[in-house]
Amino acid sequence: MTKNDIRLIIFDLDGTLFNSIQSIVDSLQFTAQQFGYQITNQQAEDVIGLALPIALQTVLPTDDAEKKQAIFDCYVAHNIPHSQHDDWYAGIWQMLLDLKQAGFMLAIATGKARKGLDRVLQRTQSEHLFTAMRGADEALSKPNPLMLEQILNQTGLTAQQAVMVGDSVYDMQMAENIAMPRIGVTYGVHNRERLLEHTNTVVDDVASLREMLLALKD
Repeated sequence: MTKNDIRLIIFDLDGTLFNSIQSIVDSLQFTAQQFGYQITNQQAEDVIGLALPIALQTVLPTDDAEKKQAIFDCYVAHNIPHSQHDDWYAGIWQMLLDLKQAGFMLAIATGKARKGLDRVLQRTQSEHLFTAMRGADEALSKPNPLMLEQILNQTGLTAQQAVMVGDSVYDMQMAENIAMPRIGVTYGVHNRERLLEHTNTVVDDVASLREMLLALKD
Protein backbone atom coordinates (compact mmCIF):
# COMPACT_ATOMS: atom_id res chain seq x y z
CA MET A 1 0.00 0.00 0.00
CA THR A 2 1.51 3.31 -1.10
CA LYS A 3 0.41 6.56 0.44
CA ASN A 4 -1.42 8.95 -1.89
CA ASP A 5 -2.22 6.15 -4.35
CA ILE A 6 -5.32 4.99 -2.46
CA ARG A 7 -8.50 6.78 -3.52
CA LEU A 8 -11.13 4.16 -2.72
CA ILE A 9 -11.75 2.24 0.49
CA ILE A 10 -13.94 -0.84 0.13
CA PHE A 11 -15.45 -2.26 3.30
CA ASP A 12 -17.01 -5.55 4.15
CA LEU A 13 -20.23 -4.98 6.13
CA ASP A 14 -20.98 -7.72 8.69
CA GLY A 15 -18.24 -7.95 11.29
CA THR A 16 -16.29 -5.02 9.84
CA LEU A 17 -18.59 -2.01 9.85
CA PHE A 18 -21.73 -3.52 11.31
CA ASN A 19 -22.02 -5.32 14.63
CA SER A 20 -24.25 -8.08 13.32
CA ILE A 21 -22.31 -11.26 14.03
CA GLN A 22 -24.47 -12.38 16.95
CA SER A 23 -27.77 -11.97 15.10
CA ILE A 24 -26.39 -13.96 12.16
CA VAL A 25 -25.12 -16.72 14.45
CA ASP A 26 -28.47 -16.83 16.25
CA SER A 27 -30.35 -17.13 12.98
CA LEU A 28 -28.04 -19.84 11.67
CA GLN A 29 -28.42 -21.85 14.88
CA PHE A 30 -32.20 -21.35 14.98
CA THR A 31 -32.46 -22.53 11.39
CA ALA A 32 -30.24 -25.52 12.10
CA GLN A 33 -32.45 -26.57 14.97
CA GLN A 34 -35.59 -26.39 12.83
CA PHE A 35 -34.12 -28.90 10.42
CA GLY A 36 -32.47 -31.28 12.89
CA TYR A 37 -28.92 -29.97 12.69
CA GLN A 38 -26.65 -28.67 15.43
CA ILE A 39 -23.90 -26.14 14.75
CA THR A 40 -21.50 -24.47 17.15
CA ASN A 41 -20.89 -20.74 17.43
CA GLN A 42 -17.53 -21.26 15.72
CA GLN A 43 -19.06 -23.14 12.81
CA ALA A 44 -21.64 -20.40 12.36
CA GLU A 45 -19.13 -17.56 12.60
CA ASP A 46 -16.78 -19.24 10.16
CA VAL A 47 -19.21 -18.95 7.23
CA ILE A 48 -20.09 -15.28 7.81
CA GLY A 49 -18.96 -13.40 4.72
CA LEU A 50 -19.96 -16.06 2.24
CA ALA A 51 -23.09 -15.58 0.16
CA LEU A 52 -26.02 -16.87 2.20
CA PRO A 53 -26.88 -19.89 -0.01
CA ILE A 54 -23.25 -21.05 0.18
CA ALA A 55 -23.00 -20.35 3.91
CA LEU A 56 -26.15 -22.36 4.57
CA GLN A 57 -25.08 -25.25 2.38
CA THR A 58 -21.72 -25.33 4.17
CA VAL A 59 -23.17 -25.72 7.67
CA LEU A 60 -26.54 -27.33 6.78
CA PRO A 61 -25.69 -29.51 3.77
CA THR A 62 -28.43 -31.14 1.72
CA ASP A 63 -28.90 -32.29 -1.87
CA ASP A 64 -32.66 -31.71 -1.72
CA ALA A 65 -33.51 -28.53 -3.66
CA GLU A 66 -36.81 -27.99 -1.83
CA LYS A 67 -35.11 -28.40 1.54
CA LYS A 68 -32.40 -25.93 0.51
CA GLN A 69 -35.08 -23.37 -0.28
CA ALA A 70 -36.91 -24.07 2.98
CA ILE A 71 -33.68 -23.63 4.95
CA PHE A 72 -32.98 -20.36 3.14
CA ASP A 73 -36.51 -19.06 3.78
CA CYS A 74 -36.34 -20.04 7.45
CA TYR A 75 -33.07 -18.17 7.95
CA VAL A 76 -34.35 -15.01 6.26
CA ALA A 77 -37.66 -15.08 8.16
CA HIS A 78 -35.76 -15.31 11.46
CA ASN A 79 -32.94 -12.89 10.71
CA ILE A 80 -34.90 -9.88 9.40
CA PRO A 81 -36.82 -9.19 12.63
CA HIS A 82 -34.01 -10.37 14.92
CA SER A 83 -31.39 -8.05 13.36
CA GLN A 84 -33.38 -4.83 13.75
CA HIS A 85 -31.19 -3.62 16.61
CA ASP A 86 -27.85 -4.32 14.95
CA ASP A 87 -25.79 -1.16 14.52
CA TRP A 88 -22.39 0.21 13.56
CA TYR A 89 -19.49 -0.78 15.76
CA ALA A 90 -18.56 2.06 18.12
CA GLY A 91 -16.54 4.65 16.22
CA ILE A 92 -17.45 3.43 12.72
CA TRP A 93 -19.89 6.22 11.86
CA GLN A 94 -17.43 8.95 12.76
CA MET A 95 -14.66 7.12 10.91
CA LEU A 96 -16.75 6.99 7.74
CA LEU A 97 -17.53 10.71 8.00
CA ASP A 98 -13.85 11.51 8.56
CA LEU A 99 -12.78 9.44 5.57
CA LYS A 100 -15.32 11.16 3.33
CA GLN A 101 -14.15 14.53 4.60
CA ALA A 102 -10.57 13.53 3.78
CA GLY A 103 -11.59 12.91 0.17
CA PHE A 104 -11.77 9.13 -0.05
CA MET A 105 -14.46 7.35 -2.02
CA LEU A 106 -16.12 4.63 0.05
CA ALA A 107 -17.70 1.37 -1.08
CA ILE A 108 -19.20 -1.82 0.35
CA ALA A 109 -18.61 -5.39 -0.83
CA THR A 110 -20.73 -7.70 1.29
CA GLY A 111 -21.84 -11.29 1.58
CA LYS A 112 -25.35 -9.99 2.17
CA ALA A 113 -27.83 -9.98 -0.67
CA ARG A 114 -28.65 -6.55 -2.03
CA LYS A 115 -32.02 -6.47 -0.23
CA GLY A 116 -30.29 -7.04 3.09
CA LEU A 117 -27.68 -4.40 2.34
CA ASP A 118 -30.36 -1.91 1.35
CA ARG A 119 -32.26 -2.57 4.59
CA VAL A 120 -29.14 -1.73 6.61
CA LEU A 121 -28.33 1.42 4.66
CA GLN A 122 -31.89 2.69 4.71
CA ARG A 123 -32.34 2.05 8.42
CA THR A 124 -29.06 3.80 9.24
CA GLN A 125 -29.62 6.55 6.62
CA SER A 126 -26.12 5.98 5.28
CA GLU A 127 -26.60 5.42 1.54
CA HIS A 128 -25.06 8.82 0.79
CA LEU A 129 -21.70 7.80 2.25
CA PHE A 130 -20.96 5.14 -0.35
CA THR A 131 -20.03 5.67 -3.99
CA ALA A 132 -20.51 2.01 -4.90
CA MET A 133 -22.06 -1.08 -3.30
CA ARG A 134 -22.27 -4.74 -4.23
CA GLY A 135 -24.20 -7.55 -2.59
CA ALA A 136 -23.33 -11.19 -3.08
CA ASP A 137 -26.34 -11.78 -5.33
CA GLU A 138 -25.09 -9.08 -7.73
CA ALA A 139 -21.79 -10.85 -8.36
CA LEU A 140 -20.30 -14.10 -7.05
CA SER A 141 -19.64 -15.10 -3.46
CA LYS A 142 -16.40 -14.16 -1.84
CA PRO A 143 -13.58 -15.06 -2.26
CA ASN A 144 -14.31 -14.64 -5.98
CA PRO A 145 -13.18 -11.06 -6.77
CA LEU A 146 -16.01 -10.20 -9.17
CA MET A 147 -17.70 -7.71 -6.84
CA LEU A 148 -14.41 -5.86 -6.39
CA GLU A 149 -13.88 -5.81 -10.14
CA GLN A 150 -17.40 -4.41 -10.61
CA ILE A 151 -16.72 -1.65 -8.07
CA LEU A 152 -13.43 -0.79 -9.77
CA ASN A 153 -15.16 -0.64 -13.15
CA GLN A 154 -17.84 1.66 -11.72
CA THR A 155 -15.30 4.02 -10.16
CA GLY A 156 -12.76 3.88 -12.98
CA LEU A 157 -9.94 2.93 -10.63
CA THR A 158 -7.33 0.18 -10.56
CA ALA A 159 -6.87 -2.40 -7.83
CA GLN A 160 -3.79 -0.53 -6.62
CA GLN A 161 -5.85 2.62 -6.07
CA ALA A 162 -8.18 0.83 -3.64
CA VAL A 163 -7.91 -1.00 -0.34
CA MET A 164 -10.20 -3.75 0.95
CA VAL A 165 -11.04 -3.77 4.66
CA GLY A 166 -12.60 -6.90 6.14
CA ASP A 167 -12.80 -9.25 9.09
CA SER A 168 -12.75 -12.59 7.30
CA VAL A 169 -10.31 -14.62 5.26
CA TYR A 170 -12.87 -14.46 2.44
CA ASP A 171 -12.44 -10.69 2.28
CA MET A 172 -8.66 -10.99 2.28
CA GLN A 173 -8.62 -13.77 -0.34
CA MET A 174 -11.00 -11.80 -2.56
CA ALA A 175 -8.65 -8.81 -2.61
CA GLU A 176 -5.56 -10.99 -2.83
CA ASN A 177 -6.97 -12.59 -5.98
CA ILE A 178 -6.65 -9.25 -7.84
CA ALA A 179 -3.57 -7.97 -5.96
CA MET A 180 -5.58 -5.28 -4.17
CA PRO A 181 -4.12 -3.88 -0.93
CA ARG A 182 -6.03 -5.15 2.09
CA ILE A 183 -6.42 -4.64 5.81
CA GLY A 184 -7.78 -7.29 8.15
CA VAL A 185 -9.63 -6.43 11.36
CA THR A 186 -9.55 -8.86 14.27
CA TYR A 187 -12.72 -7.71 16.06
CA GLY A 188 -14.92 -9.67 13.63
CA VAL A 189 -15.11 -13.39 12.85
CA HIS A 190 -11.54 -14.47 12.03
CA ASN A 191 -8.50 -14.09 14.22
CA ARG A 192 -5.15 -12.46 13.51
CA GLU A 193 -3.42 -15.74 12.61
CA ARG A 194 -5.96 -16.61 9.92
CA LEU A 195 -6.05 -13.10 8.49
CA LEU A 196 -2.25 -12.95 8.29
CA GLU A 197 -2.33 -15.87 5.89
CA HIS A 198 -3.65 -13.46 3.26
CA THR A 199 -2.49 -9.99 4.31
CA ASN A 200 0.45 -8.36 6.04
CA THR A 201 -1.70 -5.65 7.60
CA VAL A 202 -4.02 -6.36 10.52
CA VAL A 203 -5.55 -4.03 13.13
CA ASP A 204 -7.36 -4.85 16.35
CA ASP A 205 -9.88 -2.03 16.79
CA VAL A 206 -11.77 0.74 15.01
CA ALA A 207 -9.54 3.51 16.35
CA SER A 208 -6.44 1.85 14.87
CA LEU A 209 -8.26 1.26 11.58
CA ARG A 210 -9.31 4.92 11.37
CA GLU A 211 -5.74 6.08 12.06
CA MET A 212 -4.28 3.75 9.46
CA LEU A 213 -6.76 4.73 6.74
CA LEU A 214 -6.51 8.49 7.35
CA ALA A 215 -2.71 8.17 7.26
CA LEU A 216 -2.99 7.12 3.62
CA LYS A 217 -3.74 10.79 2.84
CA ASP A 218 -0.73 12.17 4.73
